[in-house]
Amino acid sequence: MAVKKQTPLKKKAAPKKRGKAPSRKKSEGNYAKVKKGKGRGKKAGGGMTAKGVAKYRKDNPGSKLKTAVTTPPSKLKKGSKAAKRRKSFCARSKGWKSERGLAARRKWNC
Repeated sequence: MAVKKQTPLKKKAAPKKRGKAPSRKKSEGNYAKVKKGKGRGKKAGGGMTAKGVAKYRKDNPGSKLKTAVTTPPSKLKKGSKAAKRRKSFCARSKGWKSERGLAARRKWNC
């Protein structure tokens, strides 16, 4: 009876590095500045600025990222795209209880 040689166990391959997507770190400067008393912006999580969104879209062709709908609900036309986007965001972010989440909800007038 012939004895089979055991092959050494193969190590798991290291995860592949992804493309050069822009950093989502808040220190990158693509987030709104903190306004005194309002609690919005970079540190509180008030969301990306228009400039930040433009940079992200430039770096990621085909992206459909948009800025927050900051128009007060009373000024939005009922049933418009912006009103629907705002309503959808507010509905899915109801459970956000962190400082950052609350700041984002304030920005969207939820």
